[in-house]
Amino acid sequence: MNSPQVDADVIIAGCGPTGAMLAAELRLHGVRVLVLEKETEPASSVRIVGLHIRSLELMAMRGLLDRVLEHGRRRPAAGFFAAIAKPVPEGLDSAYAYIVGIPQPVVERLLAEHAIERGAQVRRGRAVTGLRQDDEGVTVELADGERLRSRYLVGCDGARSTVRKLLGVGFPGEPSRNDTLMGEMEASAPPEEIAATTAGLRDLHQPFWLRPFGGGVYSVVVPAVGVSDRAEPPTLDDFKERLRALAGTDFGVHSPRWLSRFGDATRLADRYRVGRVLLAGDAAHIHPPTGGQGLNLGVQDAVNLGWKLAARILGRVPDALLDTYHAERHPVAAAVLDNTRAQMELSSPEPGPRAVRRLLTELMDINEVNRRLIEKITAIDVRYDFGAGPDLLGRRLPDIEVKQGTLYGLLRHGRGLLLDRTERLTAGGWSDRVDRLADPTAALDAPAVLLRPDGHVAWIGDDQRDLDACLSRWFGEPIG
Repeated sequence: MNSPQVDADVIIAGCGPTGAMLAAELRLHGVRVLVLEKETEPASSVRIVGLHIRSLELMAMRGLLDRVLEHGRRRPAAGFFAAIAKPVPEGLDSAYAYIVGIPQPVVERLLAEHAIERGAQVRRGRAVTGLRQDDEGVTVELADGERLRSRYLVGCDGARSTVRKLLGVGFPGEPSRNDTLMGEMEASAPPEEIAATTAGLRDLHQPFWLRPFGGGVYSVVVPAVGVSDRAEPPTLDDFKERLRALAGTDFGVHSPRWLSRFGDATRLADRYRVGRVLLAGDAAHIHPPTGGQGLNLGVQDAVNLGWKLAARILGRVPDALLDTYHAERHPVAAAVLDNTRAQMELSSPEPGPRAVRRLLTELMDINEVNRRLIEKITAIDVRYDFGAGPDLLGRRLPDIEVKQGTLYGLLRHGRGLLLDRTERLTAGGWSDRVDRLADPTAALDAPAVLLRPDGHVAWIGDDQRDLDACLSRWFGEPIG
């Protein structure tokens, strides 16, 4: 009996930042990708999001950073944790130690364009309503009754993920208890008046701030206590009411760019993989936007998954490699959920959390404390468990200088990289998927390292036999 026709190697549900990034990663390896987006048009709100250090590093690896910087605004990598204002810590080990503020629709457009340029198909107005998987693939049913077939399906369809629900994957956590209003709008009050008035209120009413973006535009965050039905979208009058209640003035806010209301619901999927169906981005984890980690976490999921799924589809690696996606990314999301829980507690107006906030504010004057918290928020502290070894093992390697320029420029095509200071090691039978750079001058405190396509250090050493074993683990059997 003939197998059903396959319409794509991978169908991705959702063309937000996670889905678009994953599509582009898969296309680096020639995998046929179809992205299904239920919305007929891209999001139109102009909400500003922040791309953190690790996301900027990944953009640099794939040649996307210059395009992003054309549309974004650099800001100091400071003041993220619970909105506690501190300077940029010393010792951030990255060539991209800043944040880029950029409208979310622009990020989504740039990543979607990148995926399409790579050859991904994107169909809008196509909602997934059903799925059925077997040993050879997944049949996806759309709202209009059309059925499509793929070898794998990835749900990147957001917090209310249809794919996750169809799989029956648990989504445990805490429901929302406290709501917050967030928006961007202009303010007619003088900047010095806004700064002086809000400075003394931030510790009394958390979360609360008016942060200038320039041109008279402010990011405004206020508690939503007593504001209209949570099922209804907030209005400018809601913001004015809360500002007057807290600050005695509404600062003349007007001309909103976007307004939203969010809760502190925190949930993490039990599993990121069920057979041939996987979850990424908000479909796998949700948390309050405190610290601005959500979009970044999803993009980083996509880069972790993309090369593994491509290698499996191309028949190069055993099925077990796909299980490392959950093993690596689930603990990272759990840590993000914990730090957002902590930040929300520090935003409470209750005496206990306020006392802890004052203590932490004092401790953050210690550079090491400040730096550790910024590394946590920006995901440059992530270390995957690759077994015993030096501290660098499992961590991402910064964009160090090499004789061909910079390290990340060598990772543009999504291949592994052997960086060899000994000049005697080789990628051998894996040279069709792992590049080699022999460079004794590389700014690296190790004889040689093997980098995965996501830039994490998979091996450190100088023994060829040991290297070959690691190459087999991550890249499959050698050719020849």
